[in-house]
Amino acid sequence: MTVFRRDIDESLISWKQSQIRLPLLLRGARQVGKTFSVISFGRRHFQNCVVVNFEERAEFSSCFTTFNISEILEKISVLTASEITPGETLLFLDEIQECPAAITALRYFHEKLPQLHVIGAGSLLEFVFRSEAFRMPVGRVSSLFMQPMTLAEFIDAQGGSKLNGYLNKIHLEDSLEPFYQQEFERILRRYLLVGGMPKVVAAYLDNATSEELKILQTGILQTYRMDFSKYASTSSHKYLKEVFMAAPGLVGQQCKYSHINPNIQSRDLKSALQLLVEARCLTPVYHSSGQGIPLAAQINQARFKLLFLDVGLMQRALGLEAELLLAENLEMVNRGSLAEQFVGQELLASQPDYEEKNIYFWAREKKSSSAEVDFLVVIENKVIPVEVKSGKTGRLKSLRLFLDEHPETPFAIRFSLHDLSLYDRILSIPLYMVGEWRRLAGAMIAGHQSGVKAIDQGQS
Repeated sequence: MTVFRRDIDESLISWKQSQIRLPLLLRGARQVGKTFSVISFGRRHFQNCVVVNFEERAEFSSCFTTFNISEILEKISVLTASEITPGETLLFLDEIQECPAAITALRYFHEKLPQLHVIGAGSLLEFVFRSEAFRMPVGRVSSLFMQPMTLAEFIDAQGGSKLNGYLNKIHLEDSLEPFYQQEFERILRRYLLVGGMPKVVAAYLDNATSEELKILQTGILQTYRMDFSKYASTSSHKYLKEVFMAAPGLVGQQCKYSHINPNIQSRDLKSALQLLVEARCLTPVYHSSGQGIPLAAQINQARFKLLFLDVGLMQRALGLEAELLLAENLEMVNRGSLAEQFVGQELLASQPDYEEKNIYFWAREKKSSSAEVDFLVVIENKVIPVEVKSGKTGRLKSLRLFLDEHPETPFAIRFSLHDLSLYDRILSIPLYMVGEWRRLAGAMIAGHQSGVKAIDQGQS
C-alpha cells in the first residue's frame, strides 16, 4: 500500500491529543485517500489499529444491533481476532455509510467509553444523514473533510520536501531563481495531467504511461457514475449523467441549466446537481456581493459556477491530451478553465479541515456589466478578490473595478505564471505558489510590504 504524507495528518494528530476529543467522521468523495490516511495514522500513532470495513465484510453490521458498547467491542474483537484497549487502540469503522447504526453508535462510544479513539470514514455520508429514519448524534461527533491531494502534497510524494521548503521561505521581497521557476512550472503541468487522486498519483510515481493514467482516471469516473444508483432513483439516472458529463466543460463560467441540456426541465437538472454536490463530486461556487463577512450571508443561489472534484479527472473527462497540457502556455488549454479549476481546488484545500468547504465569486450586479472576479477569499476578516490567469499576462479590469467599489479591500490577488510581485494593490502569485497564498496575504495585511519589486504597469 502506497502511503503519502497528507496535510490532514496534522489534523488527525491534533484530534488524538485533544482533551475534548469526540469520535471522528472523516468525510470526502470516493478515492481521495481517506482509508489509507486513517490506517497509516493508526499504525504510526497507536499500538494497534483495528479496521472494521462494512463494505468488505457485511457481517460487521451485526455488531451494531445493540448500542451496548461492551457488546459491540466484544463482537468486533471476535470477528477481527484483535484486542481493543482504550488509549492504545484506534478503532476504524471504514465505509461506515453502509451501517447507519454504527454512526448512531458513535454517540455511545463518546458517552460510555470516551477513552477509546474511534474514527469512522466513508463516502456518500450525506445521503445517510438526510434519511428520515436516521438521527445524527449532534454534539457527540466531530468531522474532518478531505480533498484530493494538493500540488504541495503531489510534490512531497515525489520526494520534493526540499522544494516545498524552498517555497515556504519565499517572501514578497524575494525573487525565485530561474532554475526553481522552471522546475515548479514543469511539476505544475504534470499535476494538471495527473491530478490529486492518490491511486493515479501512485501509478504516476511508478512510471505509468500516459495511456495507463488515462485508464485509471476513466475508471474512477466510471466508479462515480456507478454510484448514481446508490443515491437516486432509476428515473433520475439520466439527469445525473447529463450534469456529471457536462460539469467539466462548465468550469469557469456562470451556469445555466440550459447550458447542460436545454431539452430537460430545470427542476430535474437542479435536483441532479444537488445530489452530485452532496456526493462531493461537484462544488458550487456561489455569487456573493463581497460587502463583508460572512460571504455566505450575501450569496445569490441563482448565480453560481461549478468546480469539479479533481483537476486530473476534469482533463480526462474533457478528453484533453497530455501533449496539450504540457504545452508552454496553459492559456491554450480550454481557455484557462483548467487553471481556474486548479486554483479553486487549492483554495478549498487551504480551508480548515474541520469546516465544510465553501467558495464564492463576485460579478457586478448592474445590467450590461460583464465584470467578474473568479473567487473571493477571506483572511483576517478581510474579503480579498482573486483572479486566475493561465499565462503571464492578462488584463485585470474586473479586479480593479472590485477594488474601486470596495474601498475597504486592502488588495487583490492574481494567480498566474507571472513572477511573485506587488504593484498598485495587486499581489501577483505564481500558480505553483497558490498553496502559499495565506502566508503571503497575511504578510500583506500585517504591513510587511517593504522592499517588494514592482511589475510593469502594462502587465498589470
